[in-house]
Amino acid sequence: MFCGIVEEAAKVVNLEKENENLHITMECTFVNELKVDQSVSHNGVCLTVVKITDKTFTVTAIYETLQKSNLGLLKIGSKVNLERSMKLNAMIDGHMVQGHVDQTAVCKKVETADGSWYFTFEYDTSLGNITVEKGSVSVNGVSLTVVNSKDNSFQVAIIPYTYDITNFHEIKNGTVVNLEFDIIGKYITKIVKQQLESYFSKK
Repeated sequence: MFCGIVEEAAKVVNLEKENENLHITMECTFVNELKVDQSVSHNGVCLTVVKITDKTFTVTAIYETLQKSNLGLLKIGSKVNLERSMKLNAMIDGHMVQGHVDQTAVCKKVETADGSWYFTFEYDTSLGNITVEKGSVSVNGVSLTVVNSKDNSFQVAIIPYTYDITNFHEIKNGTVVNLEFDIIGKYITKIVKQQLESYFSKK
């Protein structure tokens, strides 16, 4: 479990394909604090550390993860947002993030606004996910507040600190990002859908 507060944007230094799996090796400043079998969020995707060296660590993304996230689009030099699992006795500064990406979205617009930025993302609604105004959403593992929520798009406002410390400074028109929608909203959406289906099936 995570809270969407990114610690660092790590640089990808090696990508190794093995059958349908992808081994991703990155450099980060806290690699000496990691251990094999530890769960770490990568652009919002929870992956297990499988190898550690003095300066790098490696995780493995399986086929399903590559299909449902943007990790399959990584290149050498790409920046990946990292967050270690939250501790039970720690404050939750963002919101409850599972590390289970629901789908990807595409950046449609980046606007500057006197020292901050507004990013507009568009996503496929056929998967049943929604956003609500002032609700929470995880974009590439970053806990953010939804603004200008529409049927298939939404905006987020990014302050300079977040812009610099995460890979948001690399996002531009056409960039694919990972989305994890608010877990409470997902449960409510499913319950309402089931009730409506049950109601109309009895008509």
